[in-house]
Amino acid sequence: MKPNHIAVLGAGGWGIAIANLLAEKGYKVNLWEFDKAASENLKTTRILPHKLPGIKVADSILVTNDLEDSIHSAGFICFIVPSQTLRSSAQRIADIKLPNKPILVNFAKGIENNSLKRMSEVMAEVIPGSGGIATLSGPSHAEEVARNVPTAVVAASKDMEIAKAVQNLLLTPRFRVYTSTDILGVELAGSLKNIIALAAGMLDGLGLGDNTRGALLTRGLAEMVRMGKRLGADPLTFSGLSGIGDLVTTCLSRHSRNRFVGEQVGKGRKLQDVLTHMSMVAEGVQSTQSGYDMAVKYDVEMPITRQVYEVLFGDKSPADAISDLMSREAKPEDWS
Repeated sequence: MKPNHIAVLGAGGWGIAIANLLAEKGYKVNLWEFDKAASENLKTTRILPHKLPGIKVADSILVTNDLEDSIHSAGFICFIVPSQTLRSSAQRIADIKLPNKPILVNFAKGIENNSLKRMSEVMAEVIPGSGGIATLSGPSHAEEVARNVPTAVVAASKDMEIAKAVQNLLLTPRFRVYTSTDILGVELAGSLKNIIALAAGMLDGLGLGDNTRGALLTRGLAEMVRMGKRLGADPLTFSGLSGIGDLVTTCLSRHSRNRFVGEQVGKGRKLQDVLTHMSMVAEGVQSTQSGYDMAVKYDVEMPITRQVYEVLFGDKSPADAISDLMSREAKPEDWS
C-alpha cells in the first residue's frame, strides 16, 4: 500500500534529486524549502542552477514553505538538511500534531557537534514515537543521481523491516538500495569519511601524488574502523557502500565539496574564506570537530583526523600536518 505522500525536507541539490526520483516512481511529493523567498522562486522557476544546473523540479512536486502542510499525513519524512541543522528541523516537526506515525529517513552525513550524537539518535530524541527511523548513505552525488547515473546506496535501521520499507521506497533500475541493521556503522562511516576527504583535497592542493593518496585512503579507513569498533559497530560495514564506497568517491570526485574545501586550504586559502564563497555545505568541516572530540572522549587513535583538525581550527599548515603524519613512531600495520 502506497503512503498518501512523501515529504522531502530540504530543497537543495540532494533534496531535488530525491524528490524527482520519488515523483518518477509515481509518489505524490511535497518538497519543503525553509526560506520563503527561495521557496517562491523554486516554485516559479522549477530550477536551482547554482546547485543542480540543468535539472528541473518535476511539475507534479509541490514546492512549499509551509512545514505543517508538507508533512501532514506523510508516510515518510525525508530529512535532507545539513547535519548541524537537523535537530532544529526535527524540533519543528515534534511540535506539530500528526495524524499518523511516519517513517523518518535521514540523508545527512554528520555527527552533531557537542552532543556527539548521530543523526538517528537526534531524531529519536526529538521525535519519539515515530513509525521508525532509518539512514540512507553511500556514494551518491546529487549531480549524478539527478541525471540517473547508476548509483548504489544502503538504507540502515535497527529494524530490518524499516530498512526494507526505505529500500522499496527508493529503489529504481538506476538507484539500487541495499539494507543494513548496522545503523551505527553506516552513520559513523558516512560522517568520518568526510574528514578523510578534506585531507585528500589538501594533498591535491599541495600537488602530492598517487602514492600519498593511496596511503591516506587506506590509513583513513583504518581509523574509521577503529572508532567503529570502539563504539560497537560491525567492522565489515566499513568495507561497504557507506564506508570504502563513499570514501573513495568523496576523496576523488570533482563533485565532492569536502575534497574541494581541502584542496583550497591546501593551496593556501583560509578556511573561512573558502566557506564564505561556497553555496553548498561541506559537512566534513563540522564533522572534523566532532570526530576530533570523539577521538579524545573515547581514547581512539585517529592521527589523520587530529591533523585535519589542527589545520582547520589550529592554523597549522597542511605541509606540516603531512610531515607530522609521516614522522610518527614506526609501528606494525594494524587496525586495532
